[in-house]
Amino acid sequence: MHDASRFLRPSEAAARLGVSAKALRLYEQRGLVTPARTPAGWRSYGPHEMARGAEVVALRTLGLSLAQVARALGGDPQDLKPALAAHEAALATRIRELTDTMAQVRRLQSDLGKGQAPTLKESTSLAAPAKAPGIAFDLPWPWGGERFTLPRIQPLTYVVGPLGSGKTRFAMRLAETVPGARFLGLERAHDGAARSRLENDAALGARVDRTRTWLLEHGAVASQALTALLAGLEDHSATVLIVDLVEQGLDHATQRALAAHLRRRERAGSPLFLLTRSCAILDLDAVQPHASIILCPANHSAPTPVAPCLGAPGYEAVATCLASPEVRSRTEGVIACRPTRPALHA
Repeated sequence: MHDASRFLRPSEAAARLGVSAKALRLYEQRGLVTPARTPAGWRSYGPHEMARGAEVVALRTLGLSLAQVARALGGDPQDLKPALAAHEAALATRIRELTDTMAQVRRLQSDLGKGQAPTLKESTSLAAPAKAPGIAFDLPWPWGGERFTLPRIQPLTYVVGPLGSGKTRFAMRLAETVPGARFLGLERAHDGAARSRLENDAALGARVDRTRTWLLEHGAVASQALTALLAGLEDHSATVLIVDLVEQGLDHATQRALAAHLRRRERAGSPLFLLTRSCAILDLDAVQPHASIILCPANHSAPTPVAPCLGAPGYEAVATCLASPEVRSRTEGVIACRPTRPALHA
Protein backbone atom coordinates (compact mmCIF):
# COMPACT_ATOMS: atom_id res chain seq x y z
CA MET A 1 0.00 0.00 0.00
CA HIS A 2 1.31 3.46 -0.94
CA ASP A 3 1.84 5.40 2.33
CA ALA A 4 1.93 9.00 1.05
CA SER A 5 3.42 10.27 4.32
CA ARG A 6 6.64 8.35 3.65
CA PHE A 7 7.07 9.52 0.06
CA LEU A 8 8.67 12.73 -1.22
CA ARG A 9 8.01 14.84 -4.30
CA PRO A 10 10.90 15.07 -6.80
CA SER A 11 11.94 18.54 -5.58
CA GLU A 12 11.93 17.36 -1.96
CA ALA A 13 13.87 14.22 -2.81
CA ALA A 14 16.48 16.21 -4.76
CA ALA A 15 16.91 18.65 -1.86
CA ARG A 16 17.26 15.77 0.62
CA LEU A 17 19.92 14.12 -1.58
CA GLY A 18 21.76 17.39 -2.20
CA VAL A 19 21.38 17.35 -6.00
CA SER A 20 19.35 19.31 -8.50
CA ALA A 21 15.94 18.12 -9.69
CA LYS A 22 17.45 17.95 -13.18
CA ALA A 23 20.16 15.56 -11.93
CA LEU A 24 17.55 13.39 -10.25
CA ARG A 25 15.59 13.20 -13.51
CA LEU A 26 18.82 12.26 -15.31
CA TYR A 27 19.38 9.40 -12.84
CA GLU A 28 15.89 8.16 -13.72
CA GLN A 29 16.58 8.42 -17.46
CA ARG A 30 19.72 6.31 -17.01
CA GLY A 31 17.81 3.68 -15.03
CA LEU A 32 19.72 4.34 -11.81
CA VAL A 33 16.68 5.36 -9.75
CA THR A 34 13.08 4.40 -10.50
CA PRO A 35 10.59 6.55 -8.62
CA ALA A 36 7.26 5.21 -7.51
CA ARG A 37 4.03 6.68 -8.86
CA THR A 38 1.09 8.13 -6.99
CA PRO A 39 -2.43 7.05 -7.97
CA ALA A 40 -2.52 10.21 -10.07
CA GLY A 41 0.68 9.23 -11.86
CA TRP A 42 3.04 11.71 -10.18
CA ARG A 43 6.60 10.66 -9.35
CA SER A 44 7.32 10.05 -5.67
CA TYR A 45 10.33 8.80 -3.76
CA GLY A 46 9.99 6.47 -0.80
CA PRO A 47 12.64 4.99 1.52
CA HIS A 48 13.83 2.46 -1.06
CA GLU A 49 14.17 5.05 -3.83
CA MET A 50 15.92 7.50 -1.47
CA ALA A 51 18.39 4.84 -0.37
CA ARG A 52 19.13 4.04 -4.00
CA GLY A 53 19.50 7.75 -4.78
CA ALA A 54 21.93 8.15 -1.87
CA GLU A 55 24.06 5.33 -3.29
CA VAL A 56 24.17 7.05 -6.68
CA VAL A 57 25.14 10.40 -5.14
CA ALA A 58 27.85 8.75 -3.01
CA LEU A 59 29.39 7.04 -6.04
CA ARG A 60 29.22 10.26 -8.08
CA THR A 61 31.05 12.04 -5.24
CA LEU A 62 33.88 9.54 -5.70
CA GLY A 63 34.18 10.63 -9.33
CA LEU A 64 32.36 7.83 -11.13
CA SER A 65 30.52 8.65 -14.35
CA LEU A 66 26.87 7.63 -14.63
CA ALA A 67 27.86 4.64 -16.74
CA GLN A 68 30.34 3.55 -14.08
CA VAL A 69 27.72 4.06 -11.37
CA ALA A 70 25.34 1.79 -13.29
CA ARG A 71 27.97 -0.95 -13.50
CA ALA A 72 28.89 -0.61 -9.82
CA LEU A 73 25.26 -0.80 -8.72
CA GLY A 74 24.78 -3.73 -11.06
CA GLY A 75 27.35 -5.76 -9.15
CA ASP A 76 30.58 -4.87 -11.02
CA PRO A 77 32.90 -3.16 -8.50
CA GLN A 78 35.87 -2.77 -10.86
CA ASP A 79 35.15 0.93 -11.51
CA LEU A 80 35.44 1.66 -7.79
CA LYS A 81 39.18 0.99 -7.72
CA PRO A 82 40.30 3.88 -10.01
CA ALA A 83 37.67 6.21 -8.53
CA LEU A 84 38.88 5.52 -4.99
CA ALA A 85 42.48 6.06 -6.11
CA ALA A 86 41.57 9.46 -7.58
CA HIS A 87 39.67 10.36 -4.43
CA GLU A 88 42.67 9.36 -2.34
CA ALA A 89 44.92 11.58 -4.48
CA ALA A 90 42.58 14.54 -3.97
CA LEU A 91 42.54 13.96 -0.22
CA ALA A 92 46.34 13.72 -0.20
CA THR A 93 46.53 17.12 -1.93
CA ARG A 94 44.20 18.60 0.66
CA ILE A 95 46.31 17.11 3.48
CA ARG A 96 49.43 18.72 2.02
CA GLU A 97 47.64 22.08 1.88
CA LEU A 98 46.49 21.77 5.50
CA THR A 99 49.98 20.73 6.56
CA ASP A 100 51.43 23.85 4.92
CA THR A 101 48.85 26.03 6.68
CA MET A 102 49.57 24.40 10.05
CA ALA A 103 53.31 25.01 9.58
CA GLN A 104 52.57 28.67 8.83
CA VAL A 105 50.41 28.97 11.95
CA ARG A 106 53.18 27.47 14.10
CA ARG A 107 55.71 29.89 12.59
CA LEU A 108 53.48 32.88 13.36
CA GLN A 109 52.96 31.59 16.91
CA SER A 110 56.71 31.31 17.32
CA ASP A 111 57.20 34.87 16.05
CA LEU A 112 54.54 36.13 18.46
CA GLY A 113 56.34 34.39 21.30
CA LYS A 114 59.45 36.36 20.36
CA GLY A 115 57.48 39.61 20.36
CA GLN A 116 57.32 39.85 16.55
CA ALA A 117 53.88 40.84 15.28
CA PRO A 118 52.84 39.22 11.98
CA THR A 119 52.52 41.43 8.93
CA LEU A 120 49.13 42.02 7.34
CA LYS A 121 50.14 39.85 4.39
CA GLU A 122 51.12 36.96 6.67
CA SER A 123 47.90 37.20 8.65
CA THR A 124 45.57 37.35 5.65
CA SER A 125 47.40 34.55 3.83
CA LEU A 126 46.03 32.09 6.38
CA ALA A 127 42.57 32.64 4.94
CA ALA A 128 43.72 32.14 1.34
CA PRO A 129 42.13 28.68 0.89
CA ALA A 130 38.71 30.18 1.68
CA LYS A 131 39.08 32.51 -1.31
CA ALA A 132 39.06 29.57 -3.70
CA PRO A 133 35.67 27.89 -3.16
CA GLY A 134 34.49 24.94 -5.14
CA ILE A 135 32.05 25.01 -8.02
CA ALA A 136 29.22 22.80 -9.21
CA PHE A 137 27.08 23.00 -12.34
CA ASP A 138 25.10 20.92 -14.82
CA LEU A 139 27.21 19.97 -17.82
CA PRO A 140 26.13 21.12 -21.30
CA TRP A 141 25.78 18.98 -24.42
CA PRO A 142 27.26 16.40 -25.12
CA TRP A 143 26.98 15.29 -21.48
CA GLY A 144 23.26 15.90 -21.23
CA GLY A 145 22.98 17.50 -17.81
CA GLU A 146 25.33 15.44 -15.66
CA ARG A 147 26.48 17.31 -12.57
CA PHE A 148 30.11 18.43 -12.40
CA THR A 149 31.65 19.28 -9.04
CA LEU A 150 35.08 20.71 -8.33
CA PRO A 151 35.69 20.96 -4.56
CA ARG A 152 38.28 23.69 -4.89
CA ILE A 153 39.60 25.97 -7.62
CA GLN A 154 43.38 25.67 -7.76
CA PRO A 155 45.60 28.59 -8.84
CA LEU A 156 46.35 26.75 -12.09
CA THR A 157 44.16 24.11 -13.74
CA TYR A 158 44.83 22.43 -17.09
CA VAL A 159 41.83 21.20 -19.10
CA VAL A 160 42.80 18.41 -21.48
CA GLY A 161 40.93 16.27 -23.94
CA PRO A 162 41.11 14.97 -27.51
CA LEU A 163 39.58 16.80 -30.45
CA GLY A 164 35.79 16.65 -30.18
CA SER A 165 35.74 15.82 -26.46
CA GLY A 166 33.70 18.94 -25.60
CA LYS A 167 36.39 20.69 -23.53
CA THR A 168 35.61 24.10 -25.04
CA ARG A 169 31.91 23.74 -24.23
CA PHE A 170 32.92 22.67 -20.72
CA ALA A 171 35.16 25.75 -20.40
CA MET A 172 32.45 28.11 -21.63
CA ARG A 173 29.91 26.68 -19.17
CA LEU A 174 32.55 27.10 -16.45
CA ALA A 175 32.92 30.76 -17.42
CA GLU A 176 29.13 31.19 -17.24
CA THR A 177 29.00 29.56 -13.80
CA VAL A 178 31.81 31.27 -11.86
CA PRO A 179 30.88 34.88 -10.92
CA GLY A 180 33.26 37.35 -12.50
CA ALA A 181 34.99 34.73 -14.68
CA ARG A 182 36.15 35.57 -18.19
CA PHE A 183 36.60 33.30 -21.21
CA LEU A 184 39.51 34.12 -23.53
CA GLY A 185 38.71 32.54 -26.88
CA LEU A 186 40.75 31.69 -29.96
CA GLU A 187 39.90 35.03 -31.57
CA ARG A 188 41.89 36.92 -28.91
CA ALA A 189 44.65 38.03 -31.33
CA HIS A 190 42.02 39.96 -33.31
CA ASP A 191 40.04 41.35 -30.36
CA GLY A 192 39.87 45.11 -30.86
CA ALA A 193 38.47 45.71 -27.38
CA ALA A 194 41.43 43.91 -25.82
CA ARG A 195 43.90 45.98 -27.86
CA SER A 196 42.14 49.16 -26.80
CA ARG A 197 42.25 48.13 -23.15
CA LEU A 198 45.95 47.37 -23.44
CA GLU A 199 46.63 50.78 -25.02
CA ASN A 200 44.58 52.75 -22.49
CA ASP A 201 45.47 50.92 -19.27
CA ALA A 202 49.01 51.93 -18.34
CA ALA A 203 49.24 49.46 -15.44
CA LEU A 204 48.12 46.58 -17.66
CA GLY A 205 50.57 47.63 -20.37
CA ALA A 206 53.42 47.70 -17.85
CA ARG A 207 52.60 44.21 -16.59
CA VAL A 208 52.42 42.86 -20.15
CA ASP A 209 55.75 44.48 -21.06
CA ARG A 210 57.41 43.10 -17.93
CA THR A 211 56.18 39.56 -18.56
CA ARG A 212 56.96 39.70 -22.27
CA THR A 213 60.52 40.82 -21.50
CA TRP A 214 60.97 37.85 -19.16
CA LEU A 215 59.62 35.45 -21.76
CA LEU A 216 61.86 36.81 -24.53
CA GLU A 217 64.87 36.46 -22.23
CA HIS A 218 63.92 32.81 -21.78
CA GLY A 219 63.62 31.95 -25.46
CA ALA A 220 60.14 33.14 -26.48
CA VAL A 221 59.53 34.76 -29.86
CA ALA A 222 57.57 38.01 -29.97
CA SER A 223 54.27 37.77 -31.83
CA GLN A 224 50.78 39.23 -31.92
CA ALA A 225 49.42 35.96 -30.51
CA LEU A 226 51.74 36.19 -27.50
CA THR A 227 50.88 39.83 -26.79
CA ALA A 228 47.15 39.11 -27.01
CA LEU A 229 47.52 36.17 -24.63
CA LEU A 230 49.53 38.21 -22.13
CA ALA A 231 46.94 40.99 -22.25
CA GLY A 232 44.42 38.47 -21.00
CA LEU A 233 46.71 36.78 -18.47
CA GLU A 234 47.79 40.09 -16.93
CA ASP A 235 44.30 41.60 -16.79
CA HIS A 236 43.46 40.97 -13.15
CA SER A 237 39.87 42.21 -13.37
CA ALA A 238 38.48 38.65 -13.75
CA THR A 239 37.97 36.44 -10.72
CA VAL A 240 38.89 33.42 -12.85
CA LEU A 241 40.39 33.41 -16.35
CA ILE A 242 39.63 30.54 -18.72
CA VAL A 243 41.84 30.39 -21.84
CA ASP A 244 40.94 28.31 -24.88
CA LEU A 245 44.00 26.50 -26.34
CA VAL A 246 46.61 28.62 -24.62
CA GLU A 247 49.26 27.49 -27.14
CA GLN A 248 47.34 28.95 -30.10
CA GLY A 249 49.78 30.74 -32.48
CA LEU A 250 52.85 30.14 -30.31
CA ASP A 251 55.94 28.23 -31.47
CA HIS A 252 57.68 25.54 -29.43
CA ALA A 253 60.23 27.82 -27.76
CA THR A 254 57.55 30.32 -26.78
CA GLN A 255 55.33 27.59 -25.36
CA ARG A 256 58.18 26.28 -23.21
CA ALA A 257 58.99 29.76 -21.91
CA LEU A 258 55.31 30.41 -21.24
CA ALA A 259 54.97 27.15 -19.33
CA ALA A 260 57.91 28.12 -17.12
CA HIS A 261 56.34 31.54 -16.50
CA LEU A 262 53.00 30.01 -15.59
CA ARG A 263 54.70 27.81 -13.01
CA ARG A 264 56.39 30.93 -11.59
CA ARG A 265 53.13 32.88 -11.28
CA GLU A 266 51.05 29.90 -10.20
CA ARG A 267 49.97 31.38 -6.86
CA ALA A 268 49.75 35.01 -7.98
CA GLY A 269 46.85 36.72 -9.72
CA SER A 270 43.51 35.20 -10.66
CA PRO A 271 43.11 31.41 -10.89
CA LEU A 272 43.66 30.12 -14.42
CA PHE A 273 41.95 27.35 -16.39
CA LEU A 274 44.06 26.60 -19.46
CA LEU A 275 42.81 24.40 -22.27
CA THR A 276 45.76 22.69 -23.93
CA ARG A 277 46.83 19.74 -26.02
CA SER A 278 50.52 20.62 -25.98
CA CYS A 279 53.10 18.72 -23.93
CA ALA A 280 55.22 21.88 -23.95
CA ILE A 281 52.50 23.70 -22.02
CA LEU A 282 51.53 20.79 -19.78
CA ASP A 283 54.70 18.95 -18.86
CA LEU A 284 53.40 16.08 -16.74
CA ASP A 285 56.80 15.75 -15.05
CA ALA A 286 56.75 19.38 -13.90
CA VAL A 287 53.22 19.85 -12.53
CA GLN A 288 53.38 21.82 -9.29
CA PRO A 289 51.51 20.82 -6.08
CA HIS A 290 49.03 23.69 -6.45
CA ALA A 291 48.10 22.83 -10.04
CA SER A 292 45.44 20.38 -11.18
CA ILE A 293 44.30 18.61 -14.35
CA ILE A 294 40.77 18.01 -15.65
CA LEU A 295 40.31 15.41 -18.38
CA CYS A 296 37.43 15.54 -20.87
CA PRO A 297 37.35 11.92 -22.14
CA ALA A 298 36.85 11.04 -25.77
CA ASN A 299 33.76 8.95 -24.97
CA HIS A 300 32.00 11.96 -23.40
CA SER A 301 32.09 10.58 -19.90
CA ALA A 302 31.91 13.44 -17.42
CA PRO A 303 35.08 15.56 -17.08
CA THR A 304 37.13 14.32 -14.17
CA PRO A 305 40.17 15.51 -12.17
CA VAL A 306 43.33 13.50 -12.81
CA ALA A 307 46.27 13.32 -10.45
CA PRO A 308 49.58 14.10 -12.23
CA CYS A 309 51.16 10.83 -11.09
CA LEU A 310 52.18 7.92 -13.29
CA GLY A 311 49.67 5.13 -12.72
CA ALA A 312 46.92 7.42 -11.44
CA PRO A 313 43.47 6.89 -13.02
CA GLY A 314 43.24 8.89 -16.23
CA TYR A 315 46.97 9.71 -16.35
CA GLU A 316 47.61 7.70 -19.52
CA ALA A 317 44.54 9.23 -21.19
CA VAL A 318 45.87 12.72 -20.43
CA ALA A 319 49.29 11.79 -21.78
CA THR A 320 47.81 10.53 -25.06
CA CYS A 321 46.00 13.87 -25.53
CA LEU A 322 49.26 15.81 -25.39
CA ALA A 323 51.69 16.20 -28.27
CA SER A 324 54.61 18.39 -29.24
CA PRO A 325 53.86 21.75 -30.90
CA GLU A 326 55.13 20.32 -34.20
CA VAL A 327 52.55 17.53 -34.10
CA ARG A 328 49.83 19.85 -32.78
CA SER A 329 50.34 22.15 -35.77
CA ARG A 330 48.81 19.46 -38.00
CA THR A 331 45.41 20.16 -36.46
CA GLU A 332 45.89 23.93 -36.18
CA GLY A 333 42.55 25.65 -36.69
CA VAL A 334 40.53 22.42 -36.61
CA ILE A 335 37.44 22.92 -34.46
CA ALA A 336 35.09 20.15 -33.43
CA CYS A 337 31.47 21.16 -33.85
CA ARG A 338 28.10 19.63 -33.17
CA PRO A 339 26.62 18.18 -36.35
CA THR A 340 23.46 19.87 -37.52
CA ARG A 341 20.30 17.91 -38.03
CA PRO A 342 19.51 17.53 -41.74
CA ALA A 343 16.48 19.43 -42.91
CA LEU A 344 13.34 17.46 -43.58
CA HIS A 345 11.85 17.83 -47.04
CA ALA A 346 8.31 17.06 -47.89
